[in-house]
Parts: sequence; structure tokens; C-alpha cells
Amino acid sequence: MFNIIIFGPPGSGKGTQSVKIAEKYGLTHISTGDIFRSEIKARTALGLRVVSIIEQGALVPDELLLDLLKSAMDKHPGTGGFLFDGYPRTLQQANDLEVLLQENNTAVNIVLALDVQDDELMQRLLNRAKIEGRKDDTETVIANRLGIYHSQTKPLMDHYDDKGKLEQVQGTGSIEEIFNSLCNVIDSRIS
Repeated sequence: MFNIIIFGPPGSGKGTQSVKIAEKYGLTHISTGDIFRSEIKARTALGLRVVSIIEQGALVPDELLLDLLKSAMDKHPGTGGFLFDGYPRTLQQANDLEVLLQENNTAVNIVLALDVQDDELMQRLLNRAKIEGRKDDTETVIANRLGIYHSQTKPLMDHYDDKGKLEQVQGTGSIEEIFNSLCNVIDSRIS
């Protein structure tokens, strides 16, 4: 099993790239953001619990995320691996994921980090808000989400860098240029 984590601040294109990577390498794409949006749209108990948290740009509690992750992984027995998009976001979540993967006799193979400047991210997200009508992409919420990313999630890069698993990739350019850069890095780890 080959497992990838993709990091990047909100608006960095990690969702778009994750879909392409999962398809190319035969991985199961697990996006916590997509799962939450689906639960919210269906007005499930989980969706109702997280809607106000997400709209404020805050992070969902670890226990809730871990339960969600276990459930998503259990739906894909026999997969060639997972691509985790939006998880982990904290050191505690990274440790929880490591334990969960060990229970399944596997581990994280590579962590991809998309690097994009904050001013570029703000413009991308404001444009996305106009196009998609997303309520969670206001300037205030975006600034809060970027602040959370920098203070809580970015330190994970040091954690995975210490383990020799982190690969930083420039997240600006065309979708195909970024995808090719990511594939080059993945291919170097697979061979």
C-alpha cells in the first residue's frame, strides 16, 4: 500500500491535484473537506455538528475527524493506498493517523506540500467564492483559515521533514505544470 498526504494552505489547489494524483496512481482519495460538505448538504447529524465550525474557518475536533477517517478508510478494503487531503492538520492528528495506519500494517510514504504565497491564495479563494457561491470563503474567514494553517498545520512539515517524508512543490503555474512536478516527486519515491 502506498499512502500520500498532501498539504497546502486553503486555495493552494490540493483538492484539484489530489483527484488527479489518486486517479493516476490508483489511490483512494480521502478529502475531509469533501466529506464534511457532503454531510452538511445531506443535513446529517455530523453535518449539523460541523457546519458552524467550518463556516467560522475553525478546525473540527480531532476525535470527530478520526472517527470520520476510520469510517472512510473502512469503505475501501483492498485499495492500493490512500491520498489524504485535508488531514492531518495538527501533530496530534499526525500521531493518530500513524497509529491508525500501523493498525492496518501500512504507513505514510510521502508528504507533498504545495507552496503558494498568501496574497495569491486570498485572490484564488475570493474568486472561487464568486464562482461557486461558497459561504466559507469570505475575506475574514479566509484570513482566519490562513492564520490557522500557518500556526497549527505548517509545523507538521517539520515533523514529516524530520522523518524524511516531506517534499515541497511550487503550487503556482498551470494545473498541468504543478501536476507534473508532483508526479516527478512521487515517481522518485515509488522507484
